[in-house]
Amino acid sequence: MRSSLALWRLTALFGFLGVAFGAFGAHGLANKIDARSLEIWEIGVKYQMWHALALGLAALMHERGGERAARFAGLSFTAGIVLFSFSLYALALGAPKWFGAITPFGGVLLMLGWLAFLGRAANGITERASAS
Repeated sequence: MRSSLALWRLTALFGFLGVAFGAFGAHGLANKIDARSLEIWEIGVKYQMWHALALGLAALMHERGGERAARFAGLSFTAGIVLFSFSLYALALGAPKWFGAITPFGGVLLMLGWLAFLGRAANGITERASAS
């Protein structure tokens, strides 16, 4: 149960930060960075928000018996958000271009989190079929 609580906390934290970063981008950065940098910032916010919600789904999965897949998905989504979205935030704020090499690693981690959901769904179908 502790893992689902941690996943719920991460859901809330990344969701809160996503709203805060979105507002900061819209109001604090709008006239301070160029349009392309603002677009990069907004991509980071969008991916962070979607994957904050995915962390909530992982918490639900954990509570319904998918502990292993939920932990893997949660770790993947958490690290993915940090590497993907936060590297985009840094780039938008003027980090060196080489910093962008981090972003794809975050994207791969986000995809792995979704594959954990797929694997759990496949296992759930198999478990139900064998129970019949």
